[in-house]
This record gives sequence, structure tokens and C-alpha cells, in this order.
Amino acid sequence: MQQAQDDDLAPRDLIERAERWLAEDPDPDTRDELAKLIDGASAGGEPAAELAARFAGRLQFGTAGLRGELGAGPMRMNRAVVIRAAAGLAAYLQGRGEGDGLVVIGYDARHKSADFALDTAAVMVGAGLRAAVLPRPLPTPVLAFAIRHLGAVAGVEVTASHNPPRDNGYKVYLGDGSQIVPPADTGIAAEIDAIADLADVPRADSGWTTLGDEVTAAYLARTDAVLSPGSPRTATTVYTAMHGVGRPVLEAAFARAGFPAPVLVAEQAEPDPDFPTVAFPNPEEPGAMDLSFATARRAAPDLVIANDPDADRCAVAVPDRDGGDGDWRMLRGDEVGVLLAAHLVRSGARGVFAESIVSSSLLGRIAEAAGLPYEETLTGFKWIARVEGLRYGYEEALGYCVDPEGVREKDGITAALLITELASVLKEEGRTLTDLLDDLAVEHGLHATDQLAVRVEDLGVIATAMARLRTAPPAELAGLTVTGAEDLAEGSAALPPTDGLRYHLDGDYRARVIVRPSGTEPKLKCYLEVVVPVGDRSELASARTRADELLAALKRDFAAAAGI
Repeated sequence: MQQAQDDDLAPRDLIERAERWLAEDPDPDTRDELAKLIDGASAGGEPAAELAARFAGRLQFGTAGLRGELGAGPMRMNRAVVIRAAAGLAAYLQGRGEGDGLVVIGYDARHKSADFALDTAAVMVGAGLRAAVLPRPLPTPVLAFAIRHLGAVAGVEVTASHNPPRDNGYKVYLGDGSQIVPPADTGIAAEIDAIADLADVPRADSGWTTLGDEVTAAYLARTDAVLSPGSPRTATTVYTAMHGVGRPVLEAAFARAGFPAPVLVAEQAEPDPDFPTVAFPNPEEPGAMDLSFATARRAAPDLVIANDPDADRCAVAVPDRDGGDGDWRMLRGDEVGVLLAAHLVRSGARGVFAESIVSSSLLGRIAEAAGLPYEETLTGFKWIARVEGLRYGYEEALGYCVDPEGVREKDGITAALLITELASVLKEEGRTLTDLLDDLAVEHGLHATDQLAVRVEDLGVIATAMARLRTAPPAELAGLTVTGAEDLAEGSAALPPTDGLRYHLDGDYRARVIVRPSGTEPKLKCYLEVVVPVGDRSELASARTRADELLAALKRDFAAAAGI
């Protein structure tokens, strides 16, 4: 290939780096992709810019493990990147004296997930560890359960959860069944960085175990602990797997519990890595629930349940009594979170109730009224699951941990069971989930939440917005005075440092705003809450109107303050 001669041609050192990567890439698909990019980049034009983007650095391993777009090169998710990550994890475990331990590996149905899982098993066995691979694409909570059930020293789940089809990811757990947190992430990252050549990573051709159905059976048996013996099991549901892996396990759990079989959203019932019916396979995204609502209008169930593609999240929709016959309303994650909490309190649950700082403060009010301990953590179940004495934890992004002794992770299967049990209990009383939400608003005040999420192409937009907020913080938002501003990057006695800002507002109503960069997507996320006092049920409609007005004003004013 010729030396680059002008600004339109790829620099020779870039071509050489790409050729070195090509020489050790074990995947014929990405080898072919990279070879075409190298040829095109040598001639200049758009391929040169694309090649430069692939080699601008390395996909960074952090507390979320790895997540990124599939493709060739060190800035993409591919077999070469995964083999390095697996080797780094193996070296880290050896450094902890766990070099002969068991690593359990699970995977979803995304493109390349099975390949990444088998590569991980090959690396673990090559390093002297033992490896066991789940038998098929299964929900993330089954993998989290398997780690503790099998006494493993670590676990890996290959999934990008609810990211777009072009992405995949690599989530790492240690032997307690929780996702990694600092300093484990930096320790593993350092071991990855120490790998010079892929040829230096020993990989076995065999020697790992492919598990049968016994782990899934044990997980399903554990789901019995979620429900109260003898509770009603009458609520009817429509269910969507969102083209993911949740359906067989959820159907089995519902049948085991004695609930009516869910009516399936047929178009989304089977795994499909291209997610053809949704722009983003996330129940929170606009349009993602349209097919579910269409099915519900035909089936007239008591509620709609949706899992995301790896089934660690659970979304719930209910008939909209204010929207006319046949209309459906998605409950916010905070609404489901407090409903489950109230149900657990009523069922006699004891232990710590915990949530992330971006979730509704109503959980704290419910715990306080019940005389239960309560804790806030940083965002993510890697923090919530580590709360000592945890009985229940949730975060507003549709994540609920209702059986921490079994699964120290958000679990969309057991959460679906518990919310359906609650709907059944209320149905026997002639009431609904929205009736219980009204009760909580009257007792504790209307806690209304919303989110402003800005998806960006240029991550510099997020950095600029955070810098602007730190140097020129708002003094007033939505006519409410900012009475406190916390830079969460400084940390505190209660919370480790994280890139985020929290504002407390006061006036006629309490309010709170938290802003942070997303840890898994190119988004700036702003979490809003207002608390409107409610004297009795007759005031609920006006309280909701006022809350909607305040949230809209908070969105507008905070977007202006952040320059987004």
C-alpha cells in the first residue's frame, strides 16, 4: 500500500496499526470488514475517517464492563476486544488467589453474543480457571442467580440490554453475584492494558462445561420466595419480550405461580437481534409499547408487562381511566417502584429499602412510615445490591430487586410476578394499581417525577453542559429557589464520587433536580421531582395538574441553564 500523501489519505501509522490488528483478529467477519476499511482508507476519503475513528483509542472497561457498537477495531465490540477483556478478568481473579475458581458465563440473543460467550470460556480454561456456559440465551437475572447458586468466583453476561441493535456489551460480576464496582473495575482494566498481543492469551479448544436446564430450574424454584403463600393469582396480563430472551422463563414462572397465562405480543415474542418492530428495544422509548397496547385493546387484560431484551427490567402499563375506553398508560419506573414497596410493606417485609439517588424520594417516606431502614446509593444496581441488609431495591429506569437473597441484581421476571400478585390482591378488593397510587399520594404527598434526556452525537456537548452548570449554577428553577447545590463529583460520607450535580429547591413546593452523563449511552440525563401536598382524594386532580406544570417548567428552565 502506498504512503499517504495528503490530508485526505490515512496516515501510514494508522494503516500499520490497523494491519497489526487485522493480523491477530480471530473473526472472519470483522477481518473482512477491516480489510475493506484499510483498502478504502489507503485511497483517502470517508473510509479514512472511519478507520481513524475505529483506532482513536480503546473501548474502555469500567463499572459497566464494556458496551459499544459492533465492528472491527479497538473502539468497537468484537471478538478481539472480548478476548482481551476475558484475559484481563482471568488475570485479576488469579491475582486475588481465585485462579482455579469457576466463572459462569451467560449471553443474550444479540449478534455475536454466543461467540463472545464461548471466547470467554476458552480464555478462562486457558488461564487455568473453570468455566460453565449457560445452555442458551437466557435473562441476565438467571446468570446473576447462577453465580451464587454454583459458588462461582465471577460471572460474565454478554448483553447490551436495551441498547440499539448495532451494540453489544460485556457485564462482569464477582462471586457475591453483584456487578463490579471500584476498585475492581480499574484492577481488571489494568490487566487488560497489560496484554500486548492477542497471541499471548492462551485459549483452550475445550474443557468448559455447557450447563443444562438445572440452573434455570433452580432459578424458577427460587421465584416461589417472591410471592406470599395463598395470595390471589387472578390478574390477567399482556406480555412482550421486546424481541428478547425473557418469554420462556417468564411464562414458566407465571405457570409455576398459578397466574393466568400471559397473552403474548406475537410480533415481539421471539428473540431477534435486529429488533425489527422498535427503533430502540427499550419500553421507555416512544413507540416501543405500541404493539403491546394494540394487543391489550383486543385482550382487555388487567395490566401490560414488558421486559427489555435481557429481561432484567420490567415495565408496567395499566388502563388509563382518564383517557377514555381502551386507552393504556405506562407507569413510570418510580410508580412501579413505590407500588412494589407498598406491597412488600403490607406483606410484612423487613430489612433495608434502598434506591438510587435519581429515584423518587417517596420510597423514603414509605420506609419511614413503616419503621424500616432506608438508604440512597449512586445510580446502578452495582451499588443498590451492595446495601447491607437489603430487602428491596429499585431505580427509576425500570429496575427492581425484589429477592436480593436469590438475585443481587435487577430482575424483570420476579418483578413481573410481584406486580401481578399486587394487581391480583387489589382486584379481589375491587381496586387497581392506580387506586393504590392515589392512596400513597394522599398519605405522603404527590411525588411526581419526570426526566429530560438529551441524546448526543458529540460527547463534548455533555462535557460542556456539565462545565457550564458547575461554573454558573442556576439560582432559581420553575419559580422555586435553589436552596442547595451539590457537586456529586466531590463525594460524601454517604456516597462515593460520581460525575453529577444535585439541586434542592423550595418554595410553595419541594423539588429536586439531578443531572449526570449516562453510563451506558451517549445521553445527558436530568431527573426531576416535585412534591405537591394533597389533603384528600378530592385534591388529586388539581395536584396532578400543578405537578405537570412544575415539571414542564423545570424541564424548560433547566435545559436553558445547561445550554442544551
